[in-house]
Order: sequence, then structure tokens, then C-alpha cells
Amino acid sequence: MVEAVNRNEENGVRADARIDVGIDESLNLDDAVIVALGCNDKGVWPSNEAVLEASLARFRSEGIDVVARSSWWRSQAWPDPHDPPFLNGVVIVRTAHDPHALMATLGRIEDAFGRQRSTRNAPRTLDLDLIAYGRLSGDLEGLILPHPRAADRLFVMGPIAEIAHGWVHPVNGQAAADLAQTASVGRDARPVRDERRAVD
Repeated sequence: MVEAVNRNEENGVRADARIDVGIDESLNLDDAVIVALGCNDKGVWPSNEAVLEASLARFRSEGIDVVARSSWWRSQAWPDPHDPPFLNGVVIVRTAHDPHALMATLGRIEDAFGRQRSTRNAPRTLDLDLIAYGRLSGDLEGLILPHPRAADRLFVMGPIAEIAHGWVHPVNGQAAADLAQTASVGRDARPVRDERRAVD
């Protein structure tokens, strides 16, 4: 715990810091830049949620402003459910970074939080994915937009539907809420607040 607190202080972020941002009704969802966050290895941090909250707190210093955020959603690890469960969420951001610069920035944030790239789908301290950059689509010099597997992941489409129910996938034309109904990966994903309500 002490090591985790020290790590937070080095990053200039408190472990219990939480960035709360409501949806801006004036936001044009056709311009939405959507980033997904995930964690199933808290590393030196107190919890997976602390990792995700601290990473969001770092976004601003990297030129990324969070304008809307979902709840955190918990789900079993995929494809190996024996790995630790994941905590996931999405944010809508504003940034001057172009898609490639944004991807590079997200990679730097992952590295700062101890992301190790070993085997595919291994547990990770922080996973940041660029899901959509407005209506851009296709292979942009090696960067494929929108994220090619996002539409089939409930832990991505569910959080998007939660904060931006009017968002439509740039390629298949389906709403996030509809994609959440048909997603086959992470079918057990649920908002953490729903888990708490069930316990209460």
C-alpha cells in the first residue's frame, strides 16, 4: 500500500482521485473521440479502479480533455476466465492530437503505469484503446479506425451506450445500444454500481 501511494505521488495523482464528468448535451457525437480503458492487474496501486482513475487524471497533462465518462464495468477476463477479472470503461475526449499522435500518447500513459507487453491477452495494469475518432474509418497508415473488435465487446459498447446512446458506429451504422445487445465478448460485463445495488 505504501508503495502504491508513493507511485501515485510520483505521478501527481491521489489514489482516491476521481474525475467526474457528465455528458455535454451540445457534444456532436459524429465528432466523438472515444477511448476505452481497462485493467486487470493493479500492480503497485491499491485497486484496479485506482489505476483507471489515476490514468484519467493524467490525461489532461497529456493534452487530452475528458468530456464524458462511463461507469466502470466489471467482467471476466477474455479469452481465459481464470485470469483476474477486468474493470473497463470508456471516455469521450477532446484533443488537438491527430489519431496517430493520440495513439502514441495513450501508449506513453500505458508505459507510465507499468504496462508490460508480453503474451497476447495477458493481464495488464492499463490498456488504452482508441475506439473511434469522429467518423474516420479505414486503415490510416497502419491505424485501423474504428477499433476493429470494439463492436463485439459488451464492455466497450455497454459503456458507450451508457453515456452516448445516440452514438452510431462509423462503419456498420448500428447504435451502441444495439451493438451491446449483440456483442458476444464479455457478455457478463456489468456496471460496478449495479453490483453494489444488488448487494445492498
